[in-house]
Amino acid sequence: MSKKNSQDKLLIFALGGVGEIGKNMYVVQYGNDIVVVDAGLKFPEEDMLGIDIVIPDITYLTENKDKVRAILITHGHEDHIGGLPYVLKHLNVPVYATKLTLGLIEGKLKEAGLLGETKRILINADSEIQLGTIKASFFKTNHSIPDSVGVCLDTPEGTIVHTGDFKFDHTPVNNQYADLQRIADIGRRGVLALLSDSTNAERPGFTPSESMIGPSLEDIFRKATQRVVIATFASNVHRIQQVINAAMATKRKIVVVGRSMVNVVSIASELGYLTIPEGMLIEPEEINKMAADRVVVLSTGSQGEPMSALTRMARSTHRKVDILPGDTVIIAATPIPGNERYVGRTVDELFRLGANVIYGPGSVSGVHVSGHGSQEELKLMLNLIRPKYFIPIHGEYRMLRQHSLLAEAVGIERENIFVIDNGDTIDVQGGVARKGSKVPAGNVLIDGLGVGDVGNIVLRDRKLLSQDGILVVVVTLSKQDGTILSGPDIISRGFVYVRESEGLLEEANRIVTSTLHKLMNDKVNEWASLKTNVKDALGRFLYEQTRRRPMILPIIMEV
Repeated sequence: MSKKNSQDKLLIFALGGVGEIGKNMYVVQYGNDIVVVDAGLKFPEEDMLGIDIVIPDITYLTENKDKVRAILITHGHEDHIGGLPYVLKHLNVPVYATKLTLGLIEGKLKEAGLLGETKRILINADSEIQLGTIKASFFKTNHSIPDSVGVCLDTPEGTIVHTGDFKFDHTPVNNQYADLQRIADIGRRGVLALLSDSTNAERPGFTPSESMIGPSLEDIFRKATQRVVIATFASNVHRIQQVINAAMATKRKIVVVGRSMVNVVSIASELGYLTIPEGMLIEPEEINKMAADRVVVLSTGSQGEPMSALTRMARSTHRKVDILPGDTVIIAATPIPGNERYVGRTVDELFRLGANVIYGPGSVSGVHVSGHGSQEELKLMLNLIRPKYFIPIHGEYRMLRQHSLLAEAVGIERENIFVIDNGDTIDVQGGVARKGSKVPAGNVLIDGLGVGDVGNIVLRDRKLLSQDGILVVVVTLSKQDGTILSGPDIISRGFVYVRESEGLLEEANRIVTSTLHKLMNDKVNEWASLKTNVKDALGRFLYEQTRRRPMILPIIMEV
């Protein structure tokens, strides 16, 4: 390890993933070396109209691109790898990931046309990499996707540990046990700061093992007299394996539907993470040729996403699979906060079609467990690592707060716990950590092919248009004497139905005309003030009459 320079300090900060669920991106910088952990996306909130996905603002990284040594990826979930195709367009740096994670990343980069120019390096839990003054090593963890690792970064100031997403599953489906000994060893050597997953910090006790799902699924498959449709996260490879095992035990064949599900099943089976017996998978076209009690449909859409396979089946718009009365539908996932309404709507529609739906907290114990550790596991991690400083990450603010209370309970000094926002830096010099200055952080919105070209103003306009509509006022003035040659013509969209509101629009017309005449008489001929005055007068009148504020666009032409 290189010598410690007295001027250099250690910086730790998040560009995404704190105060929110999703778009995880954490940065560790010592002197001129920057290491990035994860590059995720999150799905838009309800007020982000028309936005497809949200990624972190990487201004700081692009301004310091010659210092960025690597992006290390902890596991293959969208909220950790989904931002990569956008980030790598601006930062051509090597990406380090485990086998399955790399397989999923390569699929994304191929789609984005970046596969050729991105340096991809395969690691495993025993890899060690020197990145300038920072040495990275890894440790195995359990999560709802195989090949998950935590990251250990040795810097001249001390060791920083990032847990990645984790739980302690003592009976994992794939026999990949969390490396408790290595985690304890890292703790024994001394850890300066721990960054730990807070997703389930509000949940007491332990998270149950994924392996308890298998028997429940098998039981449901056995009792179902017709087809079984099961929706889960495409990336939950362990869950998919248990569906395959239960189908095998009950002599059913599997149809895979939904683009991301088809993708993950093919990548995971190719790389050996799924064991699928010969002849188990059938094409959607064959589904109607088989006896109903011999089929399982494995689908996306556990979150009620509008375009997903399950939602389309529920609305009877799926091209190949129909839900028939008596089918059993299992939703093997809990709704991500904010998605409850979509899931509820899908469940309603499935019940209307006569399906028997297994969903929600009452049944979830049998068909879903979380991939994140609950309070006792979070305490165990804190006790194994015993860090000097603690930074809860990966969670909404209340989860981070709750996690900081757990850390206090296991003996970490309150003043050594930092609950941070995206962009807050923790500066460490001479082994002492304090809150430093902020770096730019925020949301970059992606709409279609546009990255970051939709900002708050555009969203505000979309909100206005969606609430009160738009009025366009077109007027042609004479260049010579400023008199009105034609118009004003008023075009209304999404404001009022024109045929039934002729009186209102005629009055609006009169107001525009008299406002313009008054301005002409006062010798006002600046376009900006003409437009503003028309907007104000019309806006006032319409609000008095309708209590609505449509967007008003005056278009003034001179001939």
